[in-house]
Amino acid sequence: MATVELKRILDIVPQLVRIPHQQVWSSYDKEADVLYLNFKKPSHADDSELTDDDVIIRYEKGEVVGITILNASKREKPK
Repeated sequence: MATVELKRILDIVPQLVRIPHQQVWSSYDKEADVLYLNFKKPSHADDSELTDDDVIIRYEKGEVVGITILNASKREKPK
């Protein structure tokens, strides 16, 4: 069984509780290096925008329902 890196998970808790959504689903595609965060399940985005920092914001009827973070592993801050 893989070791859970509890400290690293606990380090992000303060940021997670400040997200303005009560529920967040995530998945990471290691091969594509893309992190998907969804704030609604099921969501059926009808619009999206690509920001200057390679984040895709997905909308459903004008409401943000998720974000897609490209090059996710390269965003880790140095320790």
